Amino acid sequence: MKQITLTGVIPDAMNETVSGSSSELWGRVLALQQGESVLVRAASGHGKTTLCCFLSGLRQDYAGSILFDAQDIRAFKSDDWSAVRCSQLAVMYQDLKLFDELTAVENVQLKAALTPGISTGEITELLARTGLDSKTVSRPVGTLSLGQQQRVAFVRMLIQPAQFRLLDEPVSHLDPGNAAILAQMLAEKCSNDGSAVIVTSTGYDMPYKYDRTILM
Repeated sequence: MKQITLTGVIPDAMNETVSGSSSELWGRVLALQQGESVLVRAASGHGKTTLCCFLSGLRQDYAGSILFDAQDIRAFKSDDWSAVRCSQLAVMYQDLKLFDELTAVENVQLKAALTPGISTGEITELLARTGLDSKTVSRPVGTLSLGQQQRVAFVRMLIQPAQFRLLDEPVSHLDPGNAAILAQMLAEKCSNDGSAVIVTSTGYDMPYKYDRTILM
């Protein structure tokens, strides 16, 4: 996948509020290219998480169209979405979508099962780089702080092959030092595989080198 194109996309629940607004995304024509880094910034309630759900196929309650290259994602079947989520689009959701009863390592291993060549040792090393020690990553995720859980979800996203990486407020529970560590890890990954980065924020941004900022 080389490009994601949004044309006139407006969430059904926001039809009246978007009309005549200054949004640079809703209701516009917007192309996101593989290899670029984009910050999408907006106040709470303006649709950042909704956008992530649209792009990852979890919701379709919108007007307009979203194309992955030349394909309208409304026409995707379950097999199409499985292929996209395994190798083209990696997502770190705001609500993290972790399994509370599993450990940090086990949560990442579930994704690694779909990514040949990622060992448990490599997973542990990546988690350690985010500041999670061996004792912490062996505990059920549900017992960890939100900041620790964010780092687990980040590593799970990072190990997946992808052309586009979508991160919804990825550092909202992290201090600047830990946020910088994640940004560095993401930059290294994207430098190696050429994937695009789309990050949402309410104003506390992941300290990443963005090519452009879109105000939602």
